[in-house]
Amino acid sequence: MSSQAEIKQRFWKELAESPYLMVALDGGHQHSVPMTAQLDKNADHAFWFYTSRDNRLAGGGPAMAQFADQGHHLFACIAGTLVEETDPAVIDRYWSNEVAAWYPGGRDDPNLLMLRFELGDAEIWLADMSLKGIFRMMIGKSVAAEEKGKHAEVAL
Repeated sequence: MSSQAEIKQRFWKELAESPYLMVALDGGHQHSVPMTAQLDKNADHAFWFYTSRDNRLAGGGPAMAQFADQGHHLFACIAGTLVEETDPAVIDRYWSNEVAAWYPGGRDDPNLLMLRFELGDAEIWLADMSLKGIFRMMIGKSVAAEEKGKHAEVAL
């Protein structure tokens, strides 16, 4: 497996374990919004967010999402496009008690909106240092580039 493929695989694994991202529309001057991605292991072209029609992301369009894994060893910046998901089967597929808690009107809440984040490309950084790199850092020595981790620009 190539280094780029390994990084991409690791990204999907870490996102599945902690599906929380900060998302913002491109070109806007508004801050990012924390969102919980709904992932489908068979759909590596998109993920989904439940939100409300009055959320600043509701209008959709080109967007960026920022991700950091739980251990702070993997970081990603993901480009894509937010579009309204209108397929009732998709909306139902991810519905859960956790999601229902946010919408007083339940699945039929008129303010409920599902957005699909159609994935473009991403930059992913792995900050997993080698043992040799960690040791060198601990004793104040310079860490060589190959000991610092990995970086990849990937199409998602």
